[in-house]
Amino acid sequence: MHRVRIIHWRPAEAATLIDSVRAAGFQPEYDGEMNGPAVSRAIRAHLPDAVLIDLSRLPSHGREIGIWLRGIKATRHIPLVFVNGEGEKLERVRKDLPDAAYATPADLKDVLRISCRGVAHDPLVPPQMMERYKEKPAAQKLGIVAASTVAVINAPRDYTHALGELPEGVELFEDPRTVHPVTLWFVLDLETLLAALPRMRAIVAKTKLWIVWRKGKEGRISQNAIRETAIEGGLVDYKICSLDTQWSGILFARKKS
Repeated sequence: MHRVRIIHWRPAEAATLIDSVRAAGFQPEYDGEMNGPAVSRAIRAHLPDAVLIDLSRLPSHGREIGIWLRGIKATRHIPLVFVNGEGEKLERVRKDLPDAAYATPADLKDVLRISCRGVAHDPLVPPQMMERYKEKPAAQKLGIVAASTVAVINAPRDYTHALGELPEGVELFEDPRTVHPVTLWFVLDLETLLAALPRMRAIVAKTKLWIVWRKGKEGRISQNAIRETAIEGGLVDYKICSLDTQWSGILFARKKS
């Protein structure tokens, strides 16, 4: 029986899709709400016959999972099937992954049957996220817009150099007591991360929370350590970017119960 790995960001809503896959004669595999790294580990540990990605919730996340799968040699030839997409967001996915399969609930069974026969050609490999965004200014990557305010927590001396030129009217507030639309939390070590994590979790629903760390040999904390510690503390990551040659950031949201 063909195994179909299901990617759905809302476990409470995934049951219908799981039932549809099972009714179509396939073995559904679904592990609930997971962040991007957890999804990648699950897929690579046991390669499925197809990956079914739901676009009804967080279509940008689904698109990035598909692009990531195509970017890795071990998963490149796994058939990708997208379902429940619509409008401009669906067209964005089609543009980046034109040779994936696209289904509606009504024709999902037939699309899965065709897809599980395998990919007969070398799939298109779209540019990965870091490659697509590397030429954009740091402020644009971070979602900093004109006439907005930004909270900077635990700011190092050179942080303004990392941000580069900011849009007109942007104000930076170092270690403010109030919440601002964007928060840049510079974390230099694990102790700093653990000490302030409860406070950051309390405000994350009201701001774009970026955890920023120093890259390379100068850094004392790794990307994986930040992600794993933040996830254990109740956050979930959904975007990563490079500010400059020295600093990178991960964008976090509050993990849904």
